[in-house]
Amino acid sequence: MSRPAGDRLLQVAHIGRLPYAEGLELQRSVARARISGALAEDVLLLIEHPPVITCGRSSKSAHLVASPAVLAAQGVVVHEIERGGDVTFHGPGQLVGYAIIDLTRHRQDLHWYLRQLEEALIRALAMLGLVAGRRAGLTGVWVDDRKIASIGVHTRDWVTWHGFALNVTTDVRWFDLIVPCGIAGVEMTTVARELERIGSPGIELDTRTAHAVSAALGTVLDLQPVIVSSESLLDAFEPVAR
Repeated sequence: MSRPAGDRLLQVAHIGRLPYAEGLELQRSVARARISGALAEDVLLLIEHPPVITCGRSSKSAHLVASPAVLAAQGVVVHEIERGGDVTFHGPGQLVGYAIIDLTRHRQDLHWYLRQLEEALIRALAMLGLVAGRRAGLTGVWVDDRKIASIGVHTRDWVTWHGFALNVTTDVRWFDLIVPCGIAGVEMTTVARELERIGSPGIELDTRTAHAVSAALGTVLDLQPVIVSSESLLDAFEPVAR
């Protein structure tokens, strides 16, 4: 189906499983291209990572509970990165979305953007059969008092990168290694667990989940999602120096 002239796109690349360091460099490359103008449309990278802990700019060392020996024994890598927020976990069964969005084409307001990411996840979860929402004063998405998605972003020249992590079938015991997002006593949950609570059919981290997320993000940002390969995305621009 052809799209109406003037529609703005959200290029969605389903990357699959990728080591965190490679995903980080990929999104930085795309962000540099978006900042320079070498890439004309906004991008959503959908990735699943091997076990990794990331520490944002607001991280406190006490929120990394596990010792280096324990982390090494479980094969968990730690990265300090430029996004906002505290400590979080990425791993199998989790859909991580890196949204490279030029806010000059939307609204130059980071707080507004964080609320749009929350709204997109709330709508995506509704498509999957769950009622989710926000908690006052906290960034992220919740089902009742259980946290199901974390959000942390970085911007330069009003172009965003990093994004959100939605727990789909994640083993929540991984979160025992940290104080998730610095929230003491928080209970982490997953889409699979919450569907089981209400007696709905199970779910996998598959195209259904990715489609719901990309469609919802397109709706809240008034963009038309279009699937692209990571190769075609990278071929669309020359590497841009930092």
